[in-house]
Amino acid sequence: MPATTPPHDRRRRRTTRLLAAAAALATAGALAAALPSTASAGEKTGKHWPGRYQDVQLLSFNDLHGNLEPPAGSSGRVTELQPDGTTKTVDAGGVEYLATHLRQAREGNKYSITAAGGDMVGASPLLSGLFHDEPTIEALNGLELDVTSVGNHEFDEGARELARLQKGGCHPTDGCYGDEEFEGADFPYLAANVLDEKTGKPILKPYWVWKKKDVKIGFIGVTLEGTPDIVSAEGVKGLSFEDEVETINKYAKVLQRQGVQSIVALIHEGGFPAGTAYNYDCDAPGAGDGISGPVVDIAKNVTPQVDALVTGHTHAPYVCTIDDPAGQPRMVTSAASFGRLYTDTTLTYDRWTGDIARTAVSSANHVVTRDVPKAPDMTELIGKWNALAAPIGNRPIGYISGDIGNTGTESPLGDLIADAQLAYGKELDPETDLALMNPGGIRAPLTYAAKGAEGDGVVTYAEGFTVQPFANTVNLQDITGAQLIQVLKEQVSGANTAAPKILQVSSGLTYTLDLTKAGADRVVTDSIRLNGAPVDPSAVYRVASNSFLAGGGDGFPTLGQGTNDLVGADDLTALEKYLTANSSATSPIAPPKADRITIVK
Repeated sequence: MPATTPPHDRRRRRTTRLLAAAAALATAGALAAALPSTASAGEKTGKHWPGRYQDVQLLSFNDLHGNLEPPAGSSGRVTELQPDGTTKTVDAGGVEYLATHLRQAREGNKYSITAAGGDMVGASPLLSGLFHDEPTIEALNGLELDVTSVGNHEFDEGARELARLQKGGCHPTDGCYGDEEFEGADFPYLAANVLDEKTGKPILKPYWVWKKKDVKIGFIGVTLEGTPDIVSAEGVKGLSFEDEVETINKYAKVLQRQGVQSIVALIHEGGFPAGTAYNYDCDAPGAGDGISGPVVDIAKNVTPQVDALVTGHTHAPYVCTIDDPAGQPRMVTSAASFGRLYTDTTLTYDRWTGDIARTAVSSANHVVTRDVPKAPDMTELIGKWNALAAPIGNRPIGYISGDIGNTGTESPLGDLIADAQLAYGKELDPETDLALMNPGGIRAPLTYAAKGAEGDGVVTYAEGFTVQPFANTVNLQDITGAQLIQVLKEQVSGANTAAPKILQVSSGLTYTLDLTKAGADRVVTDSIRLNGAPVDPSAVYRVASNSFLAGGGDGFPTLGQGTNDLVGADDLTALEKYLTANSSATSPIAPPKADRITIVK
């Protein structure tokens, strides 16, 4: 733990926070700026009773994914819309800076809550992932997080490991790190819609109530119902994931019966704003007109008794209003990912009704800029864990001649990873024909600039771990040509119709993706070639992929039908072997051209 005030003392004495000056970059979304003319706000002082209205500050973020150090490349930047319509990028993220920004934001706000929308851990860089995300939980304790929902990645290592992160204790296999036993999270994880199949009850608390003097606000936490489709089967074994809206509405009634009228839903599901800038106005021209995706339907159906929705999962930034079932606007927010933004929402609490005066809710996303002082306790925490990770993480595994990005329909890094898995597959079985890689499994780019003392162009084990942190195995299986064609069509149909997942393909596999068409027709069947020859529907092909895909994950059920399975080592080992075999300091790997999929727009 950080060598500062213990967590329980910090919660009582927030006056010890670090003071820092920062120019906040913000986008404001407000339902209305003013309270009723008769309203006043404040708490009891001296002989004066508090006024009817009390402003409560809600600070929130989501999808941190264990990014304690500033994330690299595009993962460490946000896009900012300028007054003249142009955009610029701003470096952002890192818990040393996030801590400073949050502590500064809380100054002068006696009623302040910090909440999160899930995926605090999982798919984490080596600094956290190597230690089963104990470092991130320690950092969140130091950030004075009050409550969070679970996300899908909280289940990467299963419900039992999630319970350990909540309650504490040493890892059952790797034991304790250092001299002290892991203490667990100071904040509650909420999992209202995640049930134990045997008991039918939530595996963790479904809701939590924040109280200060006469102000009470309830929080309900859910993850997306589709979590089993994007997490390994072992991670969700014995669990059921219920409908988000039905669950929130159920527990809103429970809270109301307990006298809690002000309610915030923490939902690990999100949307896709029409603009990529963090300060894009998704209410232009009307409420919620500039956002699409699952969160829109959720927001329109969650009971009006819920006053605001803090969301996540899509890694997109937005501050929107979307009408509730009663036709009244309600704030819906997301702070992108990796700790690059935080949201500052003002909830105006009505002491007469115990509810939020929705006409006075306002919200804004702020950039976690790196031009503020680093929080010393976070620096100390990172240093402690880096000392343990350094002997493993600093080892060079390859060399690159330039940045290898992970963005785009087909990415250079996606091609590289698919080639690495094909090469490794051929080691296991020379008959391996191709490899497929899911884009969501590629968590960061490989950057040319040195992150530490390793030198430009050097790829370290830590950097490779950040790219592929899931420890999936590389699996081989046989599928027919007809099944291969169906797999490619599943990228843009079925579960992936609304949000296509374009697989990254190994060298030799080519086809045309026609985005002017709809559904499965977007994959042009006659264009599919393997090493220049048309795919034969009746032939059998040997395919390499990670264990998540091989099990039918990410909406590819046909891959789950493969036969003659052979399980190899983990996918990071495959990448390391490929980089080591195909690069050197004098002959680094160049970024692939990403030209295997022809895209028609």
